[in-house]
Amino acid sequence: MVKSTITKLPASILVVDDDSQIRRAFRTILASQGCKVIEARDCEEAIEEVKASCPDLVLLDINMPGTDGIETCRRIREFSDIAVIMVTVRAEEKDKVAALDAGANDYIVKPFGTPELLARIRAVARRAPAMEGTMPAFNSQDLSIDFERRRVVSHGQPVHLTPTEFDLLKYLVSNQGKLVPYSNFLRLLWGPEHADDRELLWFFIGQLRKKIEPHPEQPRYIHTEPSVGYRFDPDHAMATKART
Repeated sequence: MVKSTITKLPASILVVDDDSQIRRAFRTILASQGCKVIEARDCEEAIEEVKASCPDLVLLDINMPGTDGIETCRRIREFSDIAVIMVTVRAEEKDKVAALDAGANDYIVKPFGTPELLARIRAVARRAPAMEGTMPAFNSQDLSIDFERRRVVSHGQPVHLTPTEFDLLKYLVSNQGKLVPYSNFLRLLWGPEHADDRELLWFFIGQLRKKIEPHPEQPRYIHTEPSVGYRFDPDHAMATKART
C-alpha cells in the first residue's frame, strides 16, 4: 500500500471577514474537512482570537472597514508567527507585495474554488514540519543569526524578518555553499502548487537582501546563479574580493 503524502489541514483555522455569509461559506468548507473554525469580524476580534484561541492558521480578508487586513497582519506579526493567508479581490502585483511584506505567508485571489483554497492551506501547513529543527547559530563579521530564538542582527542592529523570510534564510544557511535550485525553495516553502512561481521567490530574496546585505546590489551572502537558483556563501564574496 502506498502511503499518502497529502498534508492534512490545520486542526483549527481563524476566518477573519466582515461579511457573515463569507464566514459561513468558509466554515462549511473547512468544517467538512474536519477543521475547527473560529470566526472574527474585524481586526480587534482577530487579535483577541489569535491570543486567546491560538489557531493554527488565519484566513484574513484584506478589504475590511476600519483597520484592513494588511494592517491586521502587521499587528499579528508583532507577537505571533502564526501562518496567515490573505484573501483578496485585488490581483495587482503591488497588492500582493503589500500582503507579503506585511508578513503573510501566502495570498489567494477571489474568486477561487474549494480545491485551490484547500491546496493553498495545505501548502502553508506543509512548511511547518519542513522547517522544524534547531541549527547552530551563524556568525560572521556583520551578520548573526540565532535560529533557536529566531533572532537576526545585522551590523549590530536587530533585524525584523517575517516568518517566511526567516524560514527562507534558514534554508539558505542550512545549505551554505551549495547551489539550491529555484524549484527546491518553492516546493519546500510553498508546496508544489507554487513550483513555477519564481516571482514569489524573487520578491522574498529581494526583501532578505535589503535587510541583511551590506550592499544589496552587490550581495555578500545570497548569490544568484542565473536561471538556476541561489547560493548562501559569504566565503565566495570574500574570495572574489581578495582576487580583485
